[in-house]
Amino acid sequence: MVIEGETAMLAFGARIAAQARIGDVIALYGGLGAGKTTIARGLLAALGLEGEAPSPSFAIVQPYDVPEVRLPVAHVDLYRLDGAEEAAELALGDYLADSLLILEWPARLGDALWPHSLRLTIEMLEDGARRLTADVPDAWTERWSQI
Repeated sequence: MVIEGETAMLAFGARIAAQARIGDVIALYGGLGAGKTTIARGLLAALGLEGEAPSPSFAIVQPYDVPEVRLPVAHVDLYRLDGAEEAAELALGDYLADSLLILEWPARLGDALWPHSLRLTIEMLEDGARRLTADVPDAWTERWSQI
């Protein structure tokens, strides 16, 4: 699918939020400036977050909890990590028991990405639009048709 403009990216994030559940992993792939954080911000806003969500680039993990959002979320940016060993130290799997996990730069996990993860790859097009490709696991098949 092709998404044009920031407003459309935020709206796409909101559509994902309508289908998201505790224990889900949304893995966002794409280069710098592709729109990973924009999709995450749209998702968080749709879950009730007021104000703009900061990029977790420096904090690495930015948790949000009820009542700030309708379900707990851990927004994670792995860009600054050197590899899977450092990512393992974050114990991200612990969040899956009671949170939605949004991952930017999930390739830093190596082979440790959960198989039930919704994988979204964002490619920047010459006209400024974004091409979004989804790898939809069985856990998301029915819900994806609602997005």
